[in-house]
Amino acid sequence: MTIHKVSRSAARLALRVSSFHEGTRIVPEEVPVAVSYNGSAQAVMMATPDNLEDFAIGFTLTENIVDHVSEIEAVEVVAFEKGIDVQIRLSERPEQRLAARRRFMAGPVGCGLCGIDSIEHALRPLGALSGNGQKFASHDISIAVSSLAEGQQLNAQTHAVHAAGFYVPGEGLIAVREDVGRHNALDKLVGAVSRIGSSPESGIVAITSRVSVEMVQKAVMFGAPILAAISAPTALAIRTALESNLTLVALVRGDEFDVYAHGERIVGE
Repeated sequence: MTIHKVSRSAARLALRVSSFHEGTRIVPEEVPVAVSYNGSAQAVMMATPDNLEDFAIGFTLTENIVDHVSEIEAVEVVAFEKGIDVQIRLSERPEQRLAARRRFMAGPVGCGLCGIDSIEHALRPLGALSGNGQKFASHDISIAVSSLAEGQQLNAQTHAVHAAGFYVPGEGLIAVREDVGRHNALDKLVGAVSRIGSSPESGIVAITSRVSVEMVQKAVMFGAPILAAISAPTALAIRTALESNLTLVALVRGDEFDVYAHGERIVGE
């Protein structure tokens, strides 16, 4: 079976102190990953070729193809020379839902809505998170984001991939996943946490990227009450978070951050 590496060494010329030097650098790999359900192709995207079982489960959940991980009967990852086929077998009910809104997309790594077959689905109403009244200390936000570095082995080598992590106060960082695409990293995280069995309501999703509307949509579909990011949000991401009862935190820098939606979940030290 073809094995795709997550990184490789690349030759480079480095300009240092006004002169060029030959050398190498570790760079992340990206490959076409095709997602199919019950034998029917659904999407193709560029992704880092690791943790693809997690990606399959997370993508299926955050795209609202299934309501619960138990509706996914099997996942098989088949590698070919030029790409990877992630074959997912669904139970009967989600298969009927999928047939009703079939889409086919070829998405670059930075595109989370490529190929959506209607504007209505791209901006679909999500419903509001119910919440359980849990409060989070402000330092939990800072720790959730700063602790991401612990799980970013690939980024430590390449400085070229995004990460998403799930932090639970009192338990620490439950999982971290990396990918060249920020949406893929979040899907991988959702899949990993779902497989572990941790409750989404108990923790904070932390990401190393900006907050676009797709990241908010995926966090809401996952069921996490707080999304915290290193970079800034878009206006649509803020509106969607407000409508969905998601606490949106951005520009986390040490002990400082900005809250753009539903700050009532966060309390002081």
